[in-house]
Amino acid sequence: MRTYDVVIVGAGAAGLMCALTAGYRGLRVRVVDHANKAGKKILMSGGGRCNFTNLATTPAHFFSRNPHFSISALKRYTPQHFVELIERHGVDYVEKAPGQLFCAHSAKDIVSVLMTECEWAGVEVSLSTSVGRVERCGDGMRLEIDGRRVDAGAVVVASGGLSIPTLGASGFGYDVARQFGLAVTETRAALVPFTVTSQWKTSLATLAGLSCPVEARCGEGSYREPLLFTHRGMSGPAMLQASSHWQPGMPVSIDWLPSIAVADTLSALRRDSPRRLVGTWLGEMLPKRLAQALLEWQGWKDRTLAELSNADIEALAQGLEAWQFKPAGTEGWRTAEVTMGGIDTDAVSSKTFAVNAVPQLHFIGEVLDVTGQLGGFNFQWAWASGVACGQAV
Repeated sequence: MRTYDVVIVGAGAAGLMCALTAGYRGLRVRVVDHANKAGKKILMSGGGRCNFTNLATTPAHFFSRNPHFSISALKRYTPQHFVELIERHGVDYVEKAPGQLFCAHSAKDIVSVLMTECEWAGVEVSLSTSVGRVERCGDGMRLEIDGRRVDAGAVVVASGGLSIPTLGASGFGYDVARQFGLAVTETRAALVPFTVTSQWKTSLATLAGLSCPVEARCGEGSYREPLLFTHRGMSGPAMLQASSHWQPGMPVSIDWLPSIAVADTLSALRRDSPRRLVGTWLGEMLPKRLAQALLEWQGWKDRTLAELSNADIEALAQGLEAWQFKPAGTEGWRTAEVTMGGIDTDAVSSKTFAVNAVPQLHFIGEVLDVTGQLGGFNFQWAWASGVACGQAV
């Protein structure tokens, strides 16, 4: 007789959501995780307040080699469904930016909801528990849990990606996938700050901690978000979003004044206020330290507007609207919010999240080659894939 109907590896967002969904169907469910706390990534996300969903979620907000894979699950479990769940538990939340919902108090509220629901659904949660080999056993599965063999009707791998190893991230899910013959697409750190060369570190040192709204472009991506200067490079939502498109050697382009047509504005000012200094105008548009730094980086002298030729104005506009730099790299897995790439979804059902060739084995959440943009989309993918799998195991 099997010990459990379902064993879920990973007590994160996707794993707990899958567990409570399966548990409410009357299945015997056990969740195992080597971490000492459930939902560690939930607890640290959003500055400790967890951007738990985005009301504007669509498949277009995700990266994957198979852009159609996420459609089914996202359609069946929407942000409104998750909002209804936490409202039943009395969790207060706020909309910080359009569509982006955060806990009003603490990310602990989300973990509390999930753990309470798991308890009500009869789910057994085992923390500080190691999982060894996973193998097929007849028409079921067998795992090694803390050195003991455990039989289950199905195994769900919800172990996440490689981001933030200090929270327990590992390549366990990818190893299991390869063991069963599944391909794993190239993985890299995403939603991660950029680092710069030593030369630029010196130039940026006086700007550390300064933030301003920009439009960042990299590859096919373009995002209007705040940029934050750090001691090691550039961060903030604009750079995190751009990092999902970045490959080594690629430039990142920044429009420092995304709401202004610079050439037209300067031409009009030259006519109306010819004695005004370029630096004075730029210091009113941007933080003064940044305005001064841009003038120095571009080699512009602080001249009056009357001294500017049409060619000078075009050069200024180009430098402010399409300023480019080549990152030295990124901060890597240490601070990356998500993993780009993962288990190739061609081998997995988008309806049940079962491996086509091994229907007793499922993969959900970040371990798959589905990665959301910044703003709550990755959590919505965790909820949606967890529910879809929990309904199917």
